[in-house]
Amino acid sequence: MIHFFYDADSEMSLSVAEEFGIADRKYFIKMPYSIAGELKYCDLLTPEVSKDFFEKVRAGEMPSTSALNAEEYKEIFEPAFKEGGDILYVSFSSKMSATFEHMELAVKELKQKYPAVTFTRIDSKAISMGAGLAVIAAAKAIKAEKSVAEIVKIMDEIVPRINITIVADDLNYLKRGGRLTAMSALFGTILQIKPIIKLTTAGTLIPATKVPGRNKALLTMVNEVADRASEADDLPIFIMHGDCLTEAERVTEKLKSLLPKADIRLMDVGPVIGTHCGPGTIGICFIDGQRPEPIKE
Repeated sequence: MIHFFYDADSEMSLSVAEEFGIADRKYFIKMPYSIAGELKYCDLLTPEVSKDFFEKVRAGEMPSTSALNAEEYKEIFEPAFKEGGDILYVSFSSKMSATFEHMELAVKELKQKYPAVTFTRIDSKAISMGAGLAVIAAAKAIKAEKSVAEIVKIMDEIVPRINITIVADDLNYLKRGGRLTAMSALFGTILQIKPIIKLTTAGTLIPATKVPGRNKALLTMVNEVADRASEADDLPIFIMHGDCLTEAERVTEKLKSLLPKADIRLMDVGPVIGTHCGPGTIGICFIDGQRPEPIKE
């Protein structure tokens, strides 16, 4: 038996989780965030959750995220350890949080307590539905009765091909999260230079291209994705939006016109990722092509 875990940083919606048979909450790791003085744990997403979050942000509330502690991880994983078998966890990028240090402490203790159980974590080196693509691929492999070893091999092929490209509206959110330098954010805001943010081979985000103006940046992003994405791939292309539905619908229709055979889906950015990218963000998560290398310090 494989106990299959994944986390809220994948931004998996309830409807997509149900579609792929992974909506069981005992295997879903809720990640913490705070807004308006209240600590919350992000569940499988619904449009109502995202709408409520961004309404608070636009009203001036400043959200933050935090890591799960070791005891919380033990509470999440121990029931599966007790049942026995194989535990598989497809996670978001290790480079984007210190939470995995706490997780490793918890798993080390649980392995000592339940030595017959195997625990495997696959780092998607991605966030949002980039990580979600890895989750879906693993879920499909489990449904096909693949072993953990076979799934690891499948993921070794898929993970390097997961791409994310993002255009953010307010660069200060990316600056706060360390994704842009303060100077880049300042000049980008003043001059309306919109960096196209991309996921790297290391599982980090970098400003890959700087484009004058939001509309031109969005069109550049769509054209780049259309040139690289495969219509024949059996995983969807996800267009994510942070409370900018009308604009995201235009992006979706444009990409569908360029890739008419692709399974293209429009989804909401949730509170955890929304904390770091802000309202007005549009991102595309897709399979195909090589990720860029990280910027060397």
